[in-house]
Amino acid sequence: MKQLLIQSLALFGGMFLAIQAGFNAQLGSILKQPLAAVFFTSLTSTILGGAIIFFLNGRFIKLNIMNQVPWYLWFAGGVFSVLGISLYFFTIPKLGISKMIAIGLCGQLFFSLIAGQYGWLNLPVEPITIKRALGSVFMIIAIILINTK
Repeated sequence: MKQLLIQSLALFGGMFLAIQAGFNAQLGSILKQPLAAVFFTSLTSTILGGAIIFFLNGRFIKLNIMNQVPWYLWFAGGVFSVLGISLYFFTIPKLGISKMIAIGLCGQLFFSLIAGQYGWLNLPVEPITIKRALGSVFMIIAIILINTK
């Protein structure tokens, strides 16, 4: 049951990212500036995330824990977030949301397979098996089918 809940949360997380991408692609198009949409998205995320942390925990992260974080982790995710989200916001109006999300998923799938195989980013090693390779091939075929008329 716990696994089903976690998988459901992952499904909703993906849906929320697609919804967010649609809204912010509109914002970037209206502003004629995808990076401005990223800025306002990040600002909103920062304010809301900080409020949720404070209200759920009643306090922010302790200083001694913050000192344990490697220096690059404070900004590396943000760099890739700005790059990835900007590319989403830039390409959605040109490709459409379903094509962009499908192609973006292909990129995520490719990277996750390689990163999992080698344990990159300090993540658990997940070797590429025949089943995983076949599943990936079928997903790529599905992505190609989604992107053809």
